[in-house]
Amino acid sequence: MVDITLRRATADDAKRLTQIVRKSGAYRGDYAAMVDGYVVGATYIEHHPVYAAVDPHGKVLGFYALLLDEAELDLAFVVDEAQGLGVGRLLIGHMVEQARAAGLDGVRVVAHPPAEEFYLRTGARRTGTIPPGGRIHWARPELRFDVA
Repeated sequence: MVDITLRRATADDAKRLTQIVRKSGAYRGDYAAMVDGYVVGATYIEHHPVYAAVDPHGKVLGFYALLLDEAELDLAFVVDEAQGLGVGRLLIGHMVEQARAAGLDGVRVVAHPPAEEFYLRTGARRTGTIPPGGRIHWARPELRFDVA
């Protein structure tokens, strides 16, 4: 694994985080509608725990956003070229620690279907399926990280 540091994201990261979401290879083809026009805004970053994984040169390799009030992992992305290097596993481990420190007993994840196996490998368990709705025309796995 490359030398990675986790830091709290700031409003200055909004543009880069938005690019990571929009350029994700996992959202090509049928899934492109999910991220079309998506924005990770500065206000969102300021109001939620959002953490970025950065390399020694300061390049953001991935990030996650945890919604404490909802006990939900809202966003988790790793740039395509850094996948398989342990960045995602590091982010999820950190998210679990943050959730535990906040007093949560679990964290819900409504996953992008291709990401389900990753979440299962990092300790989540499947709890159900979210049916298609709105702009999303496919069922999504619902999972949970037990953190207590």
